[in-house]
Amino acid sequence: MADKAPLNNLTIGNLSENIWRISWPMFLIMVFSFFVGFADVFVAGFIGPEVQAAVGFVSQFYFLVTIVANAISIGTLALISRAVGSGDQKRALEIARQSLLFSVAVSAGITFGCFFFYKEIIDFAGFPTGTREMAERFLRIFALSLGPNYILIISNAVFRASGEVKKPLLTMFVVSLINIAGDFALVFGFFPFPALGYIGIAISTAASLTAGMAINLWLFRVGWWRSLYARPWTVSADTVRKIVRLGWPAAMLQIAWNAGTIVLYNILGRLGPASIPALASITNGLRIEAVIYLPAFALNMAASVLVGQNLGAGRADRAAQAGWKIAKFGVLFISLMAVPIFIWAEQFASLLTKDHAVLAETARYLRLNMLSEPFMALSAILGGGLQGAGDTRGTMWVIISAMWFIRLPLAYSLALAAGYGATGVWIAMITSMAFQGIFMAWRFQRGHWKKLNVD
Repeated sequence: MADKAPLNNLTIGNLSENIWRISWPMFLIMVFSFFVGFADVFVAGFIGPEVQAAVGFVSQFYFLVTIVANAISIGTLALISRAVGSGDQKRALEIARQSLLFSVAVSAGITFGCFFFYKEIIDFAGFPTGTREMAERFLRIFALSLGPNYILIISNAVFRASGEVKKPLLTMFVVSLINIAGDFALVFGFFPFPALGYIGIAISTAASLTAGMAINLWLFRVGWWRSLYARPWTVSADTVRKIVRLGWPAAMLQIAWNAGTIVLYNILGRLGPASIPALASITNGLRIEAVIYLPAFALNMAASVLVGQNLGAGRADRAAQAGWKIAKFGVLFISLMAVPIFIWAEQFASLLTKDHAVLAETARYLRLNMLSEPFMALSAILGGGLQGAGDTRGTMWVIISAMWFIRLPLAYSLALAAGYGATGVWIAMITSMAFQGIFMAWRFQRGHWKKLNVD
């Protein structure tokens, strides 16, 4: 008989209350993450557009090399949330233990590659010559924080799957506090810290991720998860195989998405004298647009947990109801958020840059991309529901198709072949997002995910 886990049960009670209970801490976590990203670019803006471009590029690449951690976390969440929904504490513990072991092994290999082959990585990406040295130094420091970041990502997923979202909320608050304070203290030199210039941004990031890992490992010791530390720590090939089976489509999705984003940077880098303003503009635009991503991805995570737990409890209809209810609210709320950014695009752009060319291009980026935000919300939220159900392959194909069959060919054609420059890239982005949102809704409506057996 399964051991009953003393966790937050999201399979009973009022659905709206459950959505709220899981969503608001996730929203605050996303707010903290936003301010970290905003501070990185804001501080870089005081140094120059070249540093902003380098920060944006390396941030995208860094996310690319953490794809395995994110993939493991998605497989972990799908399996643990079902175990929690069915009340099987022993199974939830086993999945968490295997996920952490697997993430440590993978991060060690990737750290080695990034630290010793950073020059080849930057060369392959085609980064502009004037900012290549900065990007190389950023990448080497970020590589040292990969291990702590992997453990942080997996442990946060474990807590989310069990409904214990206030624990990662505490952790990410501390992480953001250290990162933001470190940006200013290490870049400009506040006593007792020396002024390190742009490299201080990378060091503060590494320090904050290490602190976050330490906090989560401590939180495992003070709750019922302390059984994770019980010996023996043996590898279960069967459990790892199940995590990989659910995680590899998520890894492919993120590889395709982030590689596609690097290709977009590459296209923008071929615009001659307009390349630096364009690269700085997409960096700034993504940071400002992240304000809208906050509720979208908080609801994405809420949908994944609610769908997973309710499927584990055998309540597929309630899982579907939760997904659609979250999606409808998210589309409405995010559409309302997009309106002021569309109207006052120049004012929002001026928060991150004073350079006239960068400001004008950032404002153009914002106005065009605000048109696609309802579709972004639909894709993010229902995609989260599909991933929580274990339908990671369906999510993968929708997003890869939108990126590689619509966004990139259209961006190249409009920006370079047709001569529309950065505006052509922005048009390609909103067109592909519209297709992505529509097809994700179609996939969720079909309901194939209700019959998946993930464990």
